[in-house]
Formats: sequence, structure tokens, C-alpha cells
Amino acid sequence: MRITLHGAAGEVTGSAYLVETEQARILVDFGMFQGGARLEARNVRPAGLSPKRLDAVLVTHAHLDHVGRLPLLLKGGYPGAIHATDATRDLAGLILRDSAKVQSYDVARQNRKRERAGKPPVKPLYDAGEVEETLERFREVEFGRVFSPARGVTARYAIAGHMLGSASIQLSVQEGGKTKTVVFSGDLGPAHLAIVRDAVPFEHADLVFLESTYGDRDNKPLPETLAEFRAIIQEAVRRRSRILVPAFAVGRTQQLLYHLDELFCAGKVKRFPVFLDSPMAIEATRIYRRHPDLFDAEARAMERARAADRRPRHVQPTPTAEDSMKLNDVPGPCLIMAGSGMCNAGRILHHLKHGLWQSDTVVMIVGYQSEGTLGRRLVDGDKSVRIFGERVAVKAGIHTLNGFSAHAGQTALLAWFGHLAPSRPRWC
Repeated sequence: MRITLHGAAGEVTGSAYLVETEQARILVDFGMFQGGARLEARNVRPAGLSPKRLDAVLVTHAHLDHVGRLPLLLKGGYPGAIHATDATRDLAGLILRDSAKVQSYDVARQNRKRERAGKPPVKPLYDAGEVEETLERFREVEFGRVFSPARGVTARYAIAGHMLGSASIQLSVQEGGKTKTVVFSGDLGPAHLAIVRDAVPFEHADLVFLESTYGDRDNKPLPETLAEFRAIIQEAVRRRSRILVPAFAVGRTQQLLYHLDELFCAGKVKRFPVFLDSPMAIEATRIYRRHPDLFDAEARAMERARAADRRPRHVQPTPTAEDSMKLNDVPGPCLIMAGSGMCNAGRILHHLKHGLWQSDTVVMIVGYQSEGTLGRRLVDGDKSVRIFGERVAVKAGIHTLNGFSAHAGQTALLAWFGHLAPSRPRWC
């Protein structure tokens, strides 16, 4: 057996593992590289990976850095199925369709410049039609059920606790009269992450590929972050402030909505309007609610309480651009959750331009902000920023909450790996 890493080695995006056995060739994930031009140039079919020769593709979860290159396999002639949980298929559809849309926009802009420079046009990695063809190849996998994706190989999925439908994968390979077991952790979530159930570890492996975005440190404890979150919300309500939250559409948005429900249901904050101003986040939230079987006990109880509550819902989706613009006239207290998560595009830019210069605005940063993004400049304390070519003073209160990560930290990763320790696997 030979395993080749075509991503997520030396960086944290582009996950892709090619498993070659005596009888089969299996690909685990085929994600997109993210993080600048140098990494994004690697978003191709790598040399040594022939889609036509693959027997199966297995997917851990739906984030773009794990599914973003899947349409390239079909373009290269891959004839088989893509195995994933049902929720992963639904969320991958949302994320891949958005990726195709963004690529189409970006390529159209590039080609206008290239035409003026007398250069030939470029094409996107894939288009909307190729995404739909890819989604038709998905086949549902149930957690805990053993199945055979290819000759001489069996697979089993376990809950990874990272996002809805996310999985770790255990492969058992028959070669030369022996069985070797390989585990791919996928992205593991921390214990007690809102909505989803905690990760379920495997008990045996000969080799482990452990993805470790935060393998060198622990995240801020969630109870501390929730206490800070509650204090910010309570003070904003007292001052009748408008709260702006740059939204990561899948996972983080649903997590924050859940924690707001906790505050409202416990009577710690009087209910106020919450506007979900991101079409992608609106659809992701609908997908989450279609899969209550994957919720943890607390989230199921919250859903029952919500169903029994006859008061008008405090969460109001604003799917159209017209709906979004009307929010400029909504008084506080209110909370507007809008894309994108790093403030580098999307509707949040309009809300920031309208509100950053006002001292009674609150901006809540709830995710990692890459270097060079507007979100990072706000976190770093810039006194003014440029939005749509105009200089905007930053007088709003900027609050950074670092404990909402959906990635397990060092202690949780080692605890998950500890269940495999008696079998003394190699880990990579």
C-alpha cells in the first residue's frame, strides 16, 4: 500500500490523500487550496493522480478545502462514485455552487483586463453545470456502517464533531493475506461544539493521518468566550446598539444563532431582531434544520423549545439586496449577520461602511482574519479603513472572540488520538 499526500502537508488546505493498494486506488478528499496566489496556483489535478484510474472517492466533510477540487475529477474522466454522508452532500452542493459562482465572476473580471491587454482569455476551474454533474455522483454513507468502496478495501465513517455531517474515515485494506488499517481524521471538532455531536474516536489503526490546524496550541475555553459573548450582547442591548457580525456562512453562523437562542431562552437577554443577511448562510441554516438526527441532545431540546414557542421568530432572513439595504434604517438593538467572514467581500462591507464611523455600533469578529483582509485591519486596531474606495473612520467598538473555533486544539486532538494509542499506530 502506498499513500500520497496531494495537499494538507505543510499547509492546512487542499486536503487530498491517494491510497493505492494491490487492487484499488482510492482518493480521500480533494479540496481546494486557499490563502493567496501561490497556494491557489496548486488548484489543479496533480501529476500522478489520474482520475480515470480511480476506483472510489471518499469525502470527510463539505468545507471547500476538502471538496473544492472534486469537479476536476469528473472533468478528468473519473467514472465512479463520491461517498459522503447525506448532510455533507447537501452542504457540499451549497459550497461548490458558490465556488463556481465566485470563479465565474472573478474570471469575467480577469478576462476584461486580459482583453484590454491583448491576452487570451482564461477559464474557471469549473462551472455550475460541472458542479451539478459532480453532485449527482454522491452516494450516501451512514455513520458506523461498514461498506466496501473498492476491491480489497472496507470503510467506516465516524462522527468528527467539526460541522454537520463531518466524518473521520477508517480504511481496512487486505493485502498479501494481511489486513492493515488506516485512519484519516478529517477536521476534528472540539468537545461541546454547538449543535453537532462530539467526535467519536476509532479504537484501532496501523497508520493515522491526523489533521491538526491547531495542533500546536489550545483554543480559548468555550465557557470564557460565551461569557464574553453574553457581556457584549447585554451591553449592546443596554445602549440600544446595532451589532454587526461578519458571517462565516456554514457552521459559525448556525453556532452563533444557537448561542443567541440560549441567551433568549434563559432570559439573560431580552429578545431583539436578528437579521441573517447572507443568502448562503440562510440556505446553510435550512440544511442544518433538515438534519436534526445529527444534532446533539442540547440542540434537539432547543429545537423542541423553539417549536413550542408561539412568539414571532427573532431571526429574520434578508435574502435580497433590497432587503439588505433596508437594514440601514433599522434601529438598535439589533444584530446583523452578513457575509463575508473576513470582511473582504459581500454585504458586510455595506453595513461596515454605514456603521463603522458611528460610536454606538458594535462589530463582533468571531473567526480568524487573514493578513491583508479588512477584518484583520479592524482586529489590529486601524483607526480608519478603505471601503469601496472611500476612507471610513473606525469609531465603532471592535470585539474579537477567539473561542468559537470548530477545530479541536492540541489537548482534544491528543485525547482523540489516545484512543488509538494501545494499537501503537504511526501518525502523520
